[in-house]
Amino acid sequence: MFQRMAAQLKREAALLTGDRLMAAEARSEEAEADLCLTWYAIMDTTRRIRLVYGVSG
Repeated sequence: MFQRMAAQLKREAALLTGDRLMAAEARSEEAEADLCLTWYAIMDTTRRIRLVYGVSG
């Protein structure tokens, strides 16, 4: 979550300064952070399903 917040802050700074390269980097970092959060959500859901149904993993 911290990574996503840092990317948003960088994007806002890029918008204020007009730096297109920094804005592109910020969008990439935001997308990477979203991907990481999605991965953690999937892993958490998998863990919960295994606990509920007693599946080893």
